[in-house]
Amino acid sequence: MHLLDRQRALAIAPLWRLGFRSFFLAGASFALLAVALWAAVLHGAPGLAVPGGMLAWHRHEMPFGFGLAIIAGFLLTAVQNWTGRPGLNGRPLIMLFGVWLAARLAWFAPVPLAVLIALQLAFTGLFITQMARQLIAARQRNNYPILLVLSLLALCQSLTLAGLAMGDDGWQRRGALAALWLIAVMLSLIGGRVIPFFTQRGLGRTEAFAAHPWLDRLLLVCGVLVAVLFASGHNLQANSWLATPFIVLSALHGQRLWRWHLRGIWRVPLLWSLHLGYAWLLVASLGMAAWHLGWLTQPNLANHALAVGAMGGLILAMMARVSLGHTGRALQSPNAMAWAFGLLNLGALIRVSAGGSWLWLAAICWGASFALFVGYYAPILCRARVDGHPG
Repeated sequence: MHLLDRQRALAIAPLWRLGFRSFFLAGASFALLAVALWAAVLHGAPGLAVPGGMLAWHRHEMPFGFGLAIIAGFLLTAVQNWTGRPGLNGRPLIMLFGVWLAARLAWFAPVPLAVLIALQLAFTGLFITQMARQLIAARQRNNYPILLVLSLLALCQSLTLAGLAMGDDGWQRRGALAALWLIAVMLSLIGGRVIPFFTQRGLGRTEAFAAHPWLDRLLLVCGVLVAVLFASGHNLQANSWLATPFIVLSALHGQRLWRWHLRGIWRVPLLWSLHLGYAWLLVASLGMAAWHLGWLTQPNLANHALAVGAMGGLILAMMARVSLGHTGRALQSPNAMAWAFGLLNLGALIRVSAGGSWLWLAAICWGASFALFVGYYAPILCRARVDGHPG
C-alpha cells in the first residue's frame, strides 16, 4: 500500500475500514434482537404488523438478514487477502451497510411492498456485484464457486420474496429452506479452508492438514443438489430416495471432522467452538436423512439444527476468531466467550431435542451468546488495529 493510500485508509473511522467490523457488529446485534422478538411472538406476545406476518419476516430474515450479513462481512474482508486488492471501505462500505440496514427496517416501516422487496434484493445484488468485480478482475477462479453459491442465494431470495408478494406460503418456505442449505454449502466451503488452518495455527502444529479437493467438490455438488431439491419442493415431502444426498453429506462432513480432530482443540475455545459448530452440519444432514427414511417425525428439527447449531455456532466462532486476527490482536478470546460458545450449543441442543414449551430457554441461550459477543467485541470492532496498520 502506498503511503498516500495508507494515510487515507487510516483517516477512515475504524468501523468502516473493512467489512467485517460493521457487518459482524450489526449482524450479531440483529441476531440478538430478532430472535428475542420472534420468541416473544411464539409465546403469545402480539406480533408487529409486517408484510406477510411475523412468520414471513422470520423466514426471510434468518438467512437473508442475519446469515447474509455475516457472510458479507467475512467475504468482503477475505477477498482482500485472496486478490491482493483493497477491500471495500469508507463511503462505499457505508452505503452498502446502509442498504442492508434500510432493508431490515423496511419490514416495520409503512412502505409499499415493492419498496421492501427492492431493498432486500438491492443489498444482495450490490454485495454479489462487489465480490464478482474483485474476484473476476483478479482471475480468482478457485473462488468462483463462492460466486455460484451467492448467485443461487439471490435466486432463493427472489423465490421467497415472490411468494411474499403473491401470498404463496409454499414459495416462501421453499426459498427460505433452500437458502438455509445453501448457507450450509457456504459454511462448508469456508470452513473447509479456515478450520484446519486455524486448528494448525492454534495448536502450534507445523504440519498442515492434507488437502482433499475431490471431497470439497463433492460437498459443493451435493450441497447445491440438496438446495435445488428444496427450492423445487421435492425435499418438503419425505421420500426414501431423497435420503441419499443427505447420507453422502453426512459421510463427507464426518470424514472432515475425523481428519481435523486433535485432542488439543478442547483446551482452546476458539477451536472447539469451530469444530462443534461444524459438527451441527453433520447432525442436520443425518436428521434430514432420518426424516426421509421415516425414522424422524419432523424435518423441522434437522432444519433448526442447521440454522441454530451450524449457522449460529459457526458464525459466532468465526466472528470471534476473525475479529481478533484482523484487528492485530492476540488470538486469545475473552474468557466469557467460552460461555457464549457453550450457551449457543446448549440452545441448539434444546431447540432440536426439547418440546415447544422449552423454546424460551433456547432463545435465552441464543440471545445471551450474541449479547456476550457484542459486549466484548464492540470495543474491538470500533477501534483501530493495535499494530497501527489499516484495516
